[in-house]
Amino acid sequence: MRLGIAGLGTVGVGVLDLLEAHAGMIAGRCGQAVVVTAVCARSRAAKRGHHDLSKYTWFDDPVALAQSEDIDVFVELIGGEEGPAKDAVEAALKAGKHVVTANKALLAHHGSALAELAETAGVALNFEAAVAGGIPIVKTMRESLSGNQVIRVFGILNGTCNYILTKMEAEGRDFDDVLAEAQELGYAEADPAFDIGGFDAAHKVACLTSLAFGTRVDYEAIYIEGIEHITLADIRNAGDLGYKIKLLGVAVETGDGIEQRVHPTLVPKNSPIADVDGVFNAVAVKADFADDLMLEGRGAGGHPTASSIVSDICDIARGIVLPPFGVPASQLKPYKRARMRAHEGGYYVSLELFDRPGEVAAVATIFTECAISIESIVQRGPATSGTARDTAPFILITHDTLESAMRQALQRIEDEGHAASRPRMIRIERL
Repeated sequence: MRLGIAGLGTVGVGVLDLLEAHAGMIAGRCGQAVVVTAVCARSRAAKRGHHDLSKYTWFDDPVALAQSEDIDVFVELIGGEEGPAKDAVEAALKAGKHVVTANKALLAHHGSALAELAETAGVALNFEAAVAGGIPIVKTMRESLSGNQVIRVFGILNGTCNYILTKMEAEGRDFDDVLAEAQELGYAEADPAFDIGGFDAAHKVACLTSLAFGTRVDYEAIYIEGIEHITLADIRNAGDLGYKIKLLGVAVETGDGIEQRVHPTLVPKNSPIADVDGVFNAVAVKADFADDLMLEGRGAGGHPTASSIVSDICDIARGIVLPPFGVPASQLKPYKRARMRAHEGGYYVSLELFDRPGEVAAVATIFTECAISIESIVQRGPATSGTARDTAPFILITHDTLESAMRQALQRIEDEGHAASRPRMIRIERL
C-alpha cells in the first residue's frame, strides 16, 4: 500500500521513523507492505533527521500529491482549517484516495462535509491522531463502545495548559512565569493564545461530541474559556479545599440538548483525572453498559502522534473502512445545543469584598434570593487596610446550582457595590 505524506514536520518525520523501524512487523500484521512513495513539504532542503527524501517522489503542491495515481492513501499533516490542508483532503477524497489526518481544526470546522465526501467515494477518513495524540480514544469510541450509549465524555485535552497548571501548583509560581518557561521548552508557541485560550481543546471536543452522540460536528456551539485568568491564589485555594484546577473539555447529552464546553474546572483531588499532570492528556468516557473508563497518555509529540497515524493506516491496509464518526454521514443527527446557562453544577467563587460590617451577610442574602445553596464561605487572608477602600478576600463554594442563577447572583454582587473587583467563578465537576 502506497502512502503520500503532506507535511514533514515533527509528526511527519515521526511517521517515517515508525514505518522504517517496524516495516516488517507492519507488513506481517497488515498482510501487505506499507511504503511511502511520495512526499510534500514547504522546504525540500530542511533537515529531517537521517531520512533521505530522494527515494520519494517530491511534490511542491499538496493537491497534486493528493490526486497522484502513485498513492493509495493521502496522509495530511499540514494543519489548519482552511487553505492547502482542506483543498488537498477534499481533492484526495474526490479522487478516491483514503485519507489519514491529524488535523483537528479541519475536522472541527468541516468534519461533517468531509465525512460525506468520504462516504460518497467509499474511502476512509481516519483521524485518530487529531484527538489526544497517542491516546487511542477515537478507535475506542468508534469501535470498542459501538454497543454502548455514551452519556458523557470529558478530558484534559491540551498538554500546554496542563503543564502550566501543574507547575503553578507544584512550585507555587505565577501563571506568566510558568508560561514563559513553557515557551522556552517548546510546550507553548510564541503566541500561546490558541492553547491557553482553550481553542485547541475545543477542536478536539467537537470531534469527540460527534463520535459520542452521532451528531454533526458543530464547533461554533462550544462554550470556550481559557486559563489566562487563573491565579496562584486560585490554585492554592482549590488545594486547601480538596481540589485541583484542570482545563477540561466536556461533552454531555442532557434533556435540553448537548453541552459542549471547555473551561477551567475544580476536580476532586481523589479523582483519577486529578492525577494527570504535566504535558499528559486523558480522556474519560461514561457509557451505559461499559460504565466509566479513562485513557491517559501523551497528547502530542512526533512519535506518540505517529503511533496513532500508523494505526489508522494499518486499518486501511487490512481493508477496514468505517464511517469517520461511527455512523454513516447521512445519518448524523442535527446538533441540538443545550443552553449553557442551564448547566448545573457546583461553583468556586473568588470575592474581594469591602471590609465593612454586613457585606458577608449581604452576599449570603443575594445567593439565598437566587436559590443558591452555599456549601462554605471563608476569608482567605487578612483584610487590606490603609488604602482608600479596605477589602477582604473571600472564597465561596456552592452546592449544585444552575449557571444562570450563579451569573445572576454575581452580577447583583457587582451592581450593588459589595465587591471591589468583578467576582470570578470556576465550575466544579464532582466526577
